[in-house]
Amino acid sequence: MIPARILILFGGALLAAAGICAFAVAAPAEPPPLKIDLNAFDASKKLIALPDGESLAYIDMGDPSGRAVVLIHGYTDNARDWVPMLPYLAKGYRLILVDIRGHGQSSKPECCYARLDFAYDIKLLLDALGIGKADIVGHSLGSIIAQTFAEYWPERTAHVVLISSTGGEPPGRPPKAPQFDFAAEIRKLKEPIEADSPFMIAWWDSPTPVDPDFIRRQRKDAAGIPLRVWLAVLDQGLQSNNAYADLQGTLPRLKAPTLLIWGSKDPIMEEDVRQSLRVALPKAEVKIFDGLGHNPFWENPRSVADVINAFLAVPI
Repeated sequence: MIPARILILFGGALLAAAGICAFAVAAPAEPPPLKIDLNAFDASKKLIALPDGESLAYIDMGDPSGRAVVLIHGYTDNARDWVPMLPYLAKGYRLILVDIRGHGQSSKPECCYARLDFAYDIKLLLDALGIGKADIVGHSLGSIIAQTFAEYWPERTAHVVLISSTGGEPPGRPPKAPQFDFAAEIRKLKEPIEADSPFMIAWWDSPTPVDPDFIRRQRKDAAGIPLRVWLAVLDQGLQSNNAYADLQGTLPRLKAPTLLIWGSKDPIMEEDVRQSLRVALPKAEVKIFDGLGHNPFWENPRSVADVINAFLAVPI
């Protein structure tokens, strides 16, 4: 188990005054170049029918005999989410990249989109692939799915990496306007969804540059997700009643070594919901990247991959 500590990659006098070592990570001035052909990547997906009636699209790459690492994307994204960071992950892993239900090339059922529905799909996929135990990496909604998988199937979980995650908004907090009220904007959407609308551009905005063709493809694919799925995931998976109590109620089950990663300028996962996760997982490592946003592994993929590589390399 990795010792409980917070190593914050963050500059500032306040941290220094608190006695916390601070290391700034320079953000790239230009978009980090993609090292994977997007057309070839998109064409490499396979589709598998699961026993629960759903079909999941996935990519199985890397060393087929290596340790399995499952990468779970966020809300309205797909397996391509991980392309910017893939070249920097350590060699020797078997990487399983999933289109979660409702997204990408996976089936888009009328229901169900609660976090346990998503996590159970991952469990069934690993069963079908003959993978007994895996490291689980998730981003945003994918991080909620990752923590849920680790909570319900701890014997199948090695390490857990939660990027841009949350422990839920603590009850009793005085109301305040979020930096980016994405839920309100999503509820205004009409079909057909316009990939290049101001909302969609803002939805994939980052404080630092990201490859424009990659972002264009992400927006186009998301616009193809039925609006009913956008809303179902929002209502069932992200903003269900008592979301805080739901998340907090099962987090004590998460016993696997865990790494928490955020960008300091994340407008979606603000400090209070980060703190609720840190408090619930006091033994977790925490990395905060100065100047990066909700998608730090797009903005500075090498640095984020270096942190993940070091964490996964520590024996359990």
